[in-house]
Order: sequence, then structure tokens, then C-alpha cells
Amino acid sequence: MAHLEEEEEVTEKIDDWQFNPQQVLETTQAKRSMAGGTGPGKLRNDPKIEAGGNIALGSGSKQAANIAIGAGKNLGSAPLPAPQALGFAVGGAKDTGSFLQNLEKGYLPKYDSITYEGLFYDYYFDTGVGGGKCNALFCPSFSRAVTRDLYSDETEYYLSVGLNSGLTEESFQRKKLNLVIVVDISGSMGSPFDSYFYDTPSAKASAEDRHKTKMQIANESIVAMMNHLHAEDRFGVILFDDRAYRAKPLRLVEHTDMKAIAGHILELRQQGGTNWKAGYDDAVKLFAAMGKNLTDPTIYENRIIFITDAMPNKGELSNDGLFGMVRDAANTGIFTSFIGVGIDFNPDLVEHVTKTRGANYFSVRSASEFKKRLADEFDFMVTPLVFDLQLHVASRNYTIEGVFGSPEADLATGEVMKINTLFPSRTEDNQVKGGVVLVKLKKTAPGHELVNLTVRYKDRAGKEFKIEDKADFAGDKSNFDNNGIRKAVLLTEYVSLVKNWLIDAHKGCNDQVERPAFQLPRYGIANPQTRPEIQMLPTWERKSCPQDVSPGYRNFFTLFSKHFREEMQIIGDKTLEKELKMLMKLAETSNTNTSRQNDNTSHHDGPIDDWGINRLKKTLDYQKNQPRQ
Repeated sequence: MAHLEEEEEVTEKIDDWQFNPQQVLETTQAKRSMAGGTGPGKLRNDPKIEAGGNIALGSGSKQAANIAIGAGKNLGSAPLPAPQALGFAVGGAKDTGSFLQNLEKGYLPKYDSITYEGLFYDYYFDTGVGGGKCNALFCPSFSRAVTRDLYSDETEYYLSVGLNSGLTEESFQRKKLNLVIVVDISGSMGSPFDSYFYDTPSAKASAEDRHKTKMQIANESIVAMMNHLHAEDRFGVILFDDRAYRAKPLRLVEHTDMKAIAGHILELRQQGGTNWKAGYDDAVKLFAAMGKNLTDPTIYENRIIFITDAMPNKGELSNDGLFGMVRDAANTGIFTSFIGVGIDFNPDLVEHVTKTRGANYFSVRSASEFKKRLADEFDFMVTPLVFDLQLHVASRNYTIEGVFGSPEADLATGEVMKINTLFPSRTEDNQVKGGVVLVKLKKTAPGHELVNLTVRYKDRAGKEFKIEDKADFAGDKSNFDNNGIRKAVLLTEYVSLVKNWLIDAHKGCNDQVERPAFQLPRYGIANPQTRPEIQMLPTWERKSCPQDVSPGYRNFFTLFSKHFREEMQIIGDKTLEKELKMLMKLAETSNTNTSRQNDNTSHHDGPIDDWGINRLKKTLDYQKNQPRQ
């Protein structure tokens, strides 16, 4: 079907919308009334389902959308400023929106709602970009830091990888885009944007928020994305509830009545259950129908944008199953972006899925905010350029202890750090947005030999590159090569502290996890990625948890707030105020369950002070002088 488009003479733009919700409702009702029903997706007298799930032919409403879309130009894009260097940022999370939304509304965020790479992407880092030394696609830079843990006073060693590039905004141009947007229209999308679907209605929402659903926010976000499509791009839409519907085939934008399509999208309403697999399968089928010539990754960008509140309750529910689908699509040159909608967006599953090649995810806090973000980043979010990045660390004195700022952190070994994908990223004042990955090194032997660093990566065509460098950690005195790595270390400590709190606070809530091993503050801030309790955190449908902070963690947050403020002043970045305010808010949050937190053996129904911070010592010197257990 899609091959014919190249040969047809198109005299006017086509409204090729194929989803009629009334017809779907009628066939669903007919199914329920049948004796011995035939099961989902196999209805008697149902319209024939072709490859891609084309089920309901109808023009829908002709309501005009208030958008500016046309053929032959890149509408919605402002004129580019003078040529400016670009850098790179990793795939995976592109924000911490879900975390912030939950805190602002008084809920306890989920563990994966805040990630190191997501927070890094909110900030710009000094990586040496724009120095005129890089003429290649990717030019990593390395910076060192020796510092001491705020609580244990132990010496720590860090190495940052600056993600620099020889690209400029002027030289960068994305390829033609084949884009399929997959939209969750299940029942949970009809809940208010700022409340939990599985809770009773909340009185916290503003009047405006109470009257806007997740479905409406999703619809408005899709229309905003449509403004960034070029005439030579192709655009298709798949809808899904407990099954999938091909709402719009892949067709050239210049041959499509985009204004009419936007009107149909704005009228979408929620219905039914949730079957991720059905929606994703049908999106892949749209690409398969195009043929290899029209999806050649050397000519086209092929991307599925999956919009959901991430609350599946039917179909493919295993992480391995969905992970496999996204991975298999990536192996054929079709990459995936996930966009989470709503305060109850569950990032746990998506955090696993976006570890695949070419994948990333965003959370939508408001349609207007997302629209502004698209204006700056749409072309970047659909254009992965560096793949299979590996950093090899060769040293008799140091091994890799942890990686922060990459969704593939758990793939790191003592000698190798792995990153699946890098996306282009803007620069400002010679700093790269999200342009750093932080490696924590463990000193395994005395002495200070040079650390040999080898970077290997592939470009889009699969060509391999190799870069070698060295790092010297002579001396144990605290120092930072630059403010870029200093900021990365500070934000890493912040995320680690918050994620440890989230692990421990959830076990007394509806997550029903076991009590973790007792932690002592003098051992320092634990790397949350190494704690076994995270494996017990549930993934699927859940109610909200109250935002309680134990007295011990309030003390932790109070002490860290002071440290954060001092470091922020040294770094000279006022945008860090956002995290400082969040720390101060957590330090002041009361705990309604403190009366139940008396000892290690008592039963706890609420958040637990599991690090024993009620006994936090008054000074760090006291901690340092205590004997180890």
C-alpha cells in the first residue's frame, strides 16, 4: 500500500484518518452480546483487520485544529542563530518531571522517577566543548576529581567523560523522518492529569487541572509534535486500548491534510484496557509495509513515539517481552521514544526499555511546557548518532566502582563502561546540556600509576572508532579539574541520597517490600544501584504513597542541604537552586508515622527510619573516629 504513494499523482491533501470510536463501541457491544464470544480481536462481523490493524473507516469530526502545519517548510522552527557547537547526551531519561510532579503534589515518587541521566539533562556542564580541537563526530574529554564523602569522610575518586562533538547547529541536519506515534487511549488516560488513577479523587488539583485529563494532555502534545514535521517526512498513528487500531497510515506530510488530522487527534477519548504489545506490534507493521527502500536507515530516521501513562494491565506485561520488542525493532533501524503522561506515570518499565539502542523517554508536566521543549529538541530526540560506546579503564590501582549518568550503568564492570546511544545536545556558554557521564573509581592498590583510557564507539553506518587517553590521580588531596565534574559529583550525591530515601520510604507503603539491612551513616551515602531492595519494588498498578520523611532522613537532608548550598556557590550555577529548594522541602517534611519507629524489630506500617539517623552524630569528626564494625 505504501509503495503506491510514490507513483500516485496527488492533487490535494488527504484526510486519511481511519479511526471511528462509535464503530468500535458498536462492535464491542456486539461482541459482548454474542453467545460464545470469539475473543479479543476476532469479532464476528467485525471490519476486516489488515496488517497494521485498520479496522474502522470514517472521517470523524472536521473540527479545525488551531495549529500551523503546511507542506514544503519546517513549520514551528525558529531561525537558527549563528553557528554554535553541539555536544552529546546519553539516551534514556531526558528529565525528572515525574519525580518533581509527585513531590509538588505531596506524593512519594517512585524509585525510577529520578535518574542520574535525567537530572544531568536539566543542566549544562563544562566539558571543553567549543575549544576548536574537535573535528570528528565524537571527541570525549576527561576530567578528574578527588573528594571526600560528606558522611564517612572516605576519599573518593571520580572520572568524568565529557561528550563533545565537532558538529555545529549549522552542520547538523536530521534525515527524512518516518514517524509512527502510538497513543494509549485506555481508560486510565481519562483520569485527571495531576492525580493517581487508582486513588479516590483528590481536592489538591487546581480548577484548571481538574478539568484536563491525561488524554487531553497527550492529544495536545501530539499536535505540538506535528508542527515539527517536514514536507518530506512520513507520519502515521496507531491507537490502542486492549487492542490496536490503525488510525492513520504512514503517508508523506506534503500529501496529508495535517490540519484535519490534528482535529481528529484532539477529539480522541479514552476507552478500554491496556495492551502495550498490540499497539507496538501494529506500529512495527506500518514500517514493514513501507518496504526496505523507504525505511533505509542511511536515508531515513525511523522512530516510534509511544505515548502512555505506563499503567498496563493486559497483554504483554513482562519486562523481557516489551524489552525484546523494542530491541528487535532497534536491530532493524526502528528506534523508540517513550513519553510519559500524568503524575501517576510509572517509569519503572520504561527505565528498562530505554536501555536499548536509540531509545529515550520524556515526561510531560504540561502541554505548553512540552511544546517549548519540542521547539528546541525535536530534531535531536529523533536522531541518535553514536552507538555502542565503551570506555575501558586499564590500571593496577583503580577499577570502576559505579557509573552515573547512563541508563546502562548496570552493564559496567570493573574495567568497562558501556553506553548504547548518544543523541545530539545543545551547548550554552561552551557547556553541553547533559553532556557528561560520571565514573566512580575504586582504589584497589597503593600508588598512583597513570590510568589508561580507551574509548570505542560506532557511528550510524556501523564504522568503528578508537580513542586513547590517560588520567593521573596523583595525591589524595581534594581537588576538581573543573566545575563541570564538580557539578556532576554534587548532582550524583544528591540523586543517590534521594534514591536511598525512596527505597526505604516505600517499604512501609503499598509496595510491601521487606525491611532492608540496617545502614550506618558513617559508611557514607550508599550507591542505590547496589542495594538488593530495589529488586523488590513493584512495577505495576499501584496507589499513591504519602510523602513522609523520617526524622533520620530529615537530618540527612538538612546536612546535605548545607553542603549543596556551599558547592552551588563555588560552582556559580544559580539554576541549582531548584534542587536546593527540593532538599530543604524534604528536610522540613513531617513524618506521620514516627511513633511506630522505635527499634529494629518492631512492626512498621509506614516509612521507616532504617539508617538509624536519629543517632546521627553532631560532627563528621565523631563519625570518622568511630571503629568500623
